[in-house]
Amino acid sequence: MSDAHIFPLRVYFEDTDVGGIVYYANYLKFAERARTEMLRSVGIESGHLMREDKVYLTVKNCQVNYKTPARLDDLLEVHSLITCIGGASLSGEQKITCNGNELVNIKIRLACVSFNGKPARLPVRLRSIFNSLCST
Repeated sequence: MSDAHIFPLRVYFEDTDVGGIVYYANYLKFAERARTEMLRSVGIESGHLMREDKVYLTVKNCQVNYKTPARLDDLLEVHSLITCIGGASLSGEQKITCNGNELVNIKIRLACVSFNGKPARLPVRLRSIFNSLCST
């Protein structure tokens, strides 16, 4: 994932269970933050998307493969990459690493949705940006 956006984060006590291991659902929060910052880095802010384009991106599907747990105080990196763009959706892959070791792999599909809850085509501006980010 050499073209991936990299989001660093530290594991805090609030992220862990009583044994100091990251609670499994928190990896999804880490991935969400990383995706948000990846999009922000190329000029796509969620608030603007909702106000100006009248759409939002929502998770349609995700597969998570947990390999090794992260622990309290670990410094992690979330590598995020857009892999495929559809008419009203996009797919991506995210890897959460610690010291170069892959801990979690997430394959995700996002849907573009209008405020009435129905699928919406990706706005041209977004499609152009996503095409520039796409790894394939």
